[in-house]
Amino acid sequence: MTVAFDFRRSVAYDDAHKREFHRLARRQLGLLAKALDLAPGSYDLRSNMAGIAVSGEITLHAEHIYIQVSQPFGGFDSGILIRTCKGRKDYVGGPNNFTSLDLLHDPVKLARMVKLVTHGDRP
Repeated sequence: MTVAFDFRRSVAYDDAHKREFHRLARRQLGLLAKALDLAPGSYDLRSNMAGIAVSGEITLHAEHIYIQVSQPFGGFDSGILIRTCKGRKDYVGGPNNFTSLDLLHDPVKLARMVKLVTHGDRP
């Protein structure tokens, strides 16, 4: 039986776990891009490891959406930031919306959340 990666387990001061957090979050954001029907090359997927005391960020940035994963100090239910943007040079974007890191385990459900935030679609 495969145990799902715990995106909530702190990566602070644990370099090996932090690398795994980034690797798997990038993979899941790649699956999210597919669930959102984003064409290859139409988005950036990047990782900022940041300092030893924080998780850093993994970002999916397309022409109209900006999604960032991290382990925030405010709690794991706000670990995924979703907002609109105006191109891949827009790092400020629209209003911030947050959801749980647990949605990384279900890219299809996360895609519904992204569509709700960015287009007002029903989940």
